[in-house]
Amino acid sequence: MSTDFTLHQISVSSMDNNCYLLCKGKQGLLIDAADDAPALLNLAESNGVAITDVLTTHRHHDHVRALPEVLEATGATHWAPYLDAPALPAEVDRELRDGDVLEFAGERLPVAILRGHTPGGACLYAEVDGVPNIFVGDSLFPGGVGKTASESDFIRLFNDVKEKIFDRLPDETVVRPGHGQPTTVGAERPHLDEWWERRW
Repeated sequence: MSTDFTLHQISVSSMDNNCYLLCKGKQGLLIDAADDAPALLNLAESNGVAITDVLTTHRHHDHVRALPEVLEATGATHWAPYLDAPALPAEVDRELRDGDVLEFAGERLPVAILRGHTPGGACLYAEVDGVPNIFVGDSLFPGGVGKTASESDFIRLFNDVKEKIFDRLPDETVVRPGHGQPTTVGAERPHLDEWWERRW
């Protein structure tokens, strides 16, 4: 993975939705056009980049409210996980499956699909300033996995997060969730058994 990326972030809406702008050169990949399209477009403009790609991590309404407006304003390529794509309010150009790569600015960014919070959300891997980062939507937070509606959904999400994040990635990996503060794989790893026992 490249170390040439820079990262900018903004929180929008009363739900503290994180929107991330991954940049290389003059190109920007916006992760979740959650709300307040003017603020998202200004984030790119103020950092001297054009939004060429948008990744929607999952289908929930609070993560897609600015999506149609941002896509219309930028003409960006819209990427989304295939399991959630049918429920999105904008056409998806490139549907992502587990193990796919998102091609952006000459780089190939690995993608995993995490099932349980929704039918299947996207987790994107990228190296920023030499440090591994993952963008996980609402599938993982400091202190536990994302909200699930049933025990079977919890088990599915826990197993996907364990296998595709904790079993694969080093402790220094920064976890960038869809709301709130970042954490690291190492900070959360000791608590996996606790999450499993409490079922959330």
